Formats: sequence, structure tokens, C-alpha cells
Amino acid sequence: MPNERITIKDIAEKAGVSVGTVDRVLHKRPNVSKKALSLVNKALEEMKYEPNMYASALANSRRYDFYCLIPKHESEAYWEEVEEGQRKCCDVRRDFHVHINMKYYGRNDVVSFNEQSRAILEAKPDGVIVVPAKLDITRPFTDELHAKGIPFIMLDSYLPDLRPLAFYGQDSFASGYFAAKMLMLIAANETEIMFMKQTLDGINVASKQQVNREVGFRHYMADHFPNVRINDLDLPYQNTRKQHNLLLEKYFQEHPATHHCITLNSKAHIVGEFLLRTNRRDVQIMGYDMVEKNARCIREGSISFLIAQHGYQQGFYSVDALVRAIILKKHVTPVNYMPIEILSKENVDFYRRTQI
Repeated sequence: MPNERITIKDIAEKAGVSVGTVDRVLHKRPNVSKKALSLVNKALEEMKYEPNMYASALANSRRYDFYCLIPKHESEAYWEEVEEGQRKCCDVRRDFHVHINMKYYGRNDVVSFNEQSRAILEAKPDGVIVVPAKLDITRPFTDELHAKGIPFIMLDSYLPDLRPLAFYGQDSFASGYFAAKMLMLIAANETEIMFMKQTLDGINVASKQQVNREVGFRHYMADHFPNVRINDLDLPYQNTRKQHNLLLEKYFQEHPATHHCITLNSKAHIVGEFLLRTNRRDVQIMGYDMVEKNARCIREGSISFLIAQHGYQQGFYSVDALVRAIILKKHVTPVNYMPIEILSKENVDFYRRTQI
């Protein structure tokens, strides 16, 4: 018997109990004898009854508060796409009274992460989305979420030891390997390339995701282009544009053979804009994320390729996963790798970050 044709009356007749008893069982109300509960559950199993969770959720007028713990970021940053996707999902799922609340922590700032995670726990959220810091910093927070029975989704870096409900992001090793492969399609005859990183107070601010990309990148280079020298260039995160320009000018004076550069973060435009201002048309950089500053550089030719991470989709799907798991009681796929998509001058304007 198809589920949509099964009524409470059908179940009551099958179980040999009253309609009121079935209603109490379905809605988990008290005052049902063990015998009646057993009869009703047996009837539900034999009839393969599945409750219409969608209709039940719509009938429930309660508010659901989700929290997202995410790094602090400037405008036109990758994380803005994530936030836009989350807000869009809340709008799409507005019939379920879903709300997303943002909390921001500083990269490599343990105190900030702890303060914001504590604020989230004190708010007693229905679900959480977290962009993790290092494993040992994030674990106390996620352990408390588990202890309180609060499901959480992980973005950007996949830390399976923390046992998230689900993860959304790229396979970081594969992404870095792919980035190297695409770069060397146009740099195969080069003797050296520049690898741009960002630091904060002398410390690499790369996320675990970026660290794993670098492992994949260097693995490909070691296997296929072991004789190409990789020159690391650290650009302090807190530096001004002028200070960045001085470091870049010095680098290119000392490395005139460099014609191709790469960064595994969303800041390729720092180098791209420098190349445009100094009219260095024989040098290009490859990077990540279709933020507008990067898009302008790729259109003008100083960025060769961008790898899109689909941040908007990650944001949308992370909220939707909480809706499906918490409200609709649906199974959620634990690991969800996003496609590794490459953008060039020829197709960047056709990229639709809002497409779901």
C-alpha cells in the first residue's frame, strides 16, 4: 500500500486499536500502553508507513536557529560567497522558520575562536556550521556539540576525527594536484615558478585545506617536473598594497626568469594587480576563487586560470543539510566533495556562482 494512501484509520484497523491511540503513537505522546505501542509499531512496519515529515515540519511553527563559525574576512572575499549561499537557503526554506547567525573568528587566533565557539554554545543552537581551525583548537568545541546532541556541518577543511554530520568542500589534495597539472600545461618549458603564500606575524595563515593543496601540488611537481625550481614568496597578510608591491618588485628583479606564478588561496589578485600596474605582460599567476578582484585580473590577462570552489553552493548545501537532518529527519551524505572547476578568460563570464 503506497504511503500516501495510508491513513490513521487504516493503521488503527490493522493494529486493532483506536484512532486516538495511533495518533498518540505517531506524535510520541504519553499514555500509551506497552501492548498498544507494540501493536501500532508492528502495523506501521508491516504497512511500510513513513510519516510525512515535510508536512509535519510545515505545521510546526517553531523557529530553528543555526549558527555558522567562519573566519573574519574582507569584502569581495571567498567567504562572502559562502554567506550568500547560506542566506539564500534560509530564504528558500523560510517556510520552516530557519535562521542563520554568523560568528567570526580571527585566523590563527585561538582566543577569538574559543570566545566565538563559547558564544554559540551559550545560544543553544539547533545546528552549527563550522569552518575549523587546527584540529586541537576545534576539537573541544565539537566535543561539546556532540555532548549536547547538536549536529554540525564542516566546511573548507575536512577533519574526520571530529565526526561532523557532513562535510562540504573540495578534495584538497586532488585540487592541488590538479592546479599543478593545469599550471604546467602553460609553464612546461619554464625553469622556475613563483609560489605565493600569505603570512601573519611570520606564521603561515594557510588553512588545513590549503596545506593539503600544497601537498598535492608539490607531489605533482616532484613526479612530473622535478627540475623546475619553486620559489616561495611570503606576502604578510597585514601589509599594505605599497608594501606588497615592494616585495613583488624585489622578487621579479631577483628572478627575471619567472614567467608563471601560483597561489593556493583567493589572493591571486595581489600579484595580478601588480603585474597590470607594472605592465609585465610576460608574467601570469594562477589562483583560486572567482571573487571580483580576481575576475578583473583574469579578464585583463594577468591571471591565467582560477579554480572555483563553489563557495555559494557550499553555503547553500550546508544549511540545507541541517534542514534535512534536523527538521525533515532525512539521511545526509557524510562527505560531499565539490567539483574542481577551472576558469579562464574565455569562460569566466559564464560562471554562475549562484547556480544550485
